Amino acid sequence: MMKLANIELRNNLIMSAVKTGYADSDGNISERHLAFWDKRSKHVAAVIFEPFFIDKKVRELPTQIGIDNDNKIETHKRLVETVHKNGAKAVAHINHPGRMANPKLPGNIHVSASDIECPNGGPKPKALTIDEIKSVQQQFIDAAIRSEKAGYDFIELQFGLGYLIAQFISPNSNKRTDQYGGSFENRIRFGLETLRGIKSAVTLPVIVRISGDEKYESGLTINDAIHIAKVIEQEGVAAIHVTSGDACMSAPWYYQHHFIPKGKTWELSKKIKENVSLPIIAVGQVNEPEDIEEILANNAADFIAIGRALIADPDFIGKYLNLVEGRIRPCSSCLTGCLGRIKIGKSLQCEINPLVGRELEEITQASEIKNYAVVGGGLAGMQSALALKQRGHRVTLFEKDKLGGQFNFAPLPSQKHSLKKQIDYFVEEIKEKQIKVLNKEATTEDLIGKYDGVIIATGSKPFIPNIDGLTEYNWAEILYEFNLPKNKNVVVIGGGLIGVEIANTLVDYGNKVTIVEMLEDIARDMEMVTRKLNLMKLKKANVKVYTNSKVTKIDGRSLYLVQTNGSEKEIKLDNIDIYVVAAGMRPNKELIEKLEGKIPYYIAGDADKIGDAVSAIQSGYFLAKEL
Repeated sequence: MMKLANIELRNNLIMSAVKTGYADSDGNISERHLAFWDKRSKHVAAVIFEPFFIDKKVRELPTQIGIDNDNKIETHKRLVETVHKNGAKAVAHINHPGRMANPKLPGNIHVSASDIECPNGGPKPKALTIDEIKSVQQQFIDAAIRSEKAGYDFIELQFGLGYLIAQFISPNSNKRTDQYGGSFENRIRFGLETLRGIKSAVTLPVIVRISGDEKYESGLTINDAIHIAKVIEQEGVAAIHVTSGDACMSAPWYYQHHFIPKGKTWELSKKIKENVSLPIIAVGQVNEPEDIEEILANNAADFIAIGRALIADPDFIGKYLNLVEGRIRPCSSCLTGCLGRIKIGKSLQCEINPLVGRELEEITQASEIKNYAVVGGGLAGMQSALALKQRGHRVTLFEKDKLGGQFNFAPLPSQKHSLKKQIDYFVEEIKEKQIKVLNKEATTEDLIGKYDGVIIATGSKPFIPNIDGLTEYNWAEILYEFNLPKNKNVVVIGGGLIGVEIANTLVDYGNKVTIVEMLEDIARDMEMVTRKLNLMKLKKANVKVYTNSKVTKIDGRSLYLVQTNGSEKEIKLDNIDIYVVAAGMRPNKELIEKLEGKIPYYIAGDADKIGDAVSAIQSGYFLAKEL
């Protein structure tokens, strides 16, 4: 047992706040919320729930949980009771985004310390008047009072990540000349008054979250964060939760993207811990047991907050503590299913865990045991095979090359090596569950009359456009170490996710790269933060990009293209050493045509519809779940 503000916790591992998008448009808690956090609260010390909005007009998501009126207290009680019955404490994270409120939500307002918009985009906010400041502070206090009535054990108050209180603290966003601007003491006044108001209104201990470094030029640094921490310490708070980044200016750090070096945020928590006597909570890409051990061994924190690893595997903590058997389903910090799905208006999902947000749809035993073949050992195929085995069926998996299929290319681009953990997980699970694997291409003779049914997970094939003179070309296999060219002149035909990732890896090896894309933009199918990072890298490497352009002919080392935006203009590119074709994918339906009418078959993953890893794994799981 450990204590935080005289409240006993069963360990020092906390679930950090993750946005789910499971609420309705009024911000009410749903059954999906209860099921999601029920699964994840069985072994953690406490759960910090997603940011609760304190005013419906300042939401970050259209489906965000609210604590903005008394009518919501009863459903919050249910959420608290859900984690309490599992032995975990409940933390209400209350926040106001200020100028970072979602501009796409009708009725949203944008306010801040000053009328300075986010330099990276967004509407110009209104500078809060003194009366409006008092009103917002009262909203925080009212939300805290509701939290106490609902039975929460702690309040977490956001002082960092570029949200409203941080907008007052930062001199970049605060140009006020009254008592809330100018000196550091004035700029932190709004936050301190809010904190004091909460502490005077409720008896709940308050955790304060800060950015140990905002991670952009002229942003608040670790020295500023230490100063803030020392001031907060004098206010009698329970703990300081140290993160990094700014929602406006340094999104990769804010989201802890896998492009960010793991451990850098823990270094910030260590420095703050060395300067205050308060308990410190570390966070940021804690997704392997070794990460927990490293933080504790380095005395970087007293408590550790874990978010996405618990999305990928609800039993991550239970398995780390040897309370739950089984292999940890790994998080690779890819953001594809979690942030990526939320940003396109869908709810929280996960690239590797198909049950996120669908926790009540677990597999049950089949009433009749059958003999199934799964053709294709990519993500959809391996997940199908595992789900069929879990149902109790007999399973044979056919894979003509290597388990992992085309996802074996996914870890090859620069800074995406963590994705290999996903392949390794499935391969090891296939082996442990003793699923029979045949390393051969499945034929009709292998299948018809020998199985009760077939899951076709043959994936997709690269689409090769009909270009005059295109005879020698590469695809993603160029990224294998033994294939990687150096100091060559390369043209990538196609500017989607695959083409852009290939280009960004090739520039690391001194290659001069040009991208030709038929549509008006590149990297359209990338997750938002990943896209921005890739485009920045392309620009820095002076990669030439031709959009609205179609390759018409290749003549040896010369390529001809026509730009189609407006008047057509032919351009000739010379001295090209290597052509890479990344013009999209097409479902591989060859086996489907051969099996039609001869054996029951079911289609999973890209063989049915081109998608990403999230849709492939979900397709395999939920298809097999019904067989």
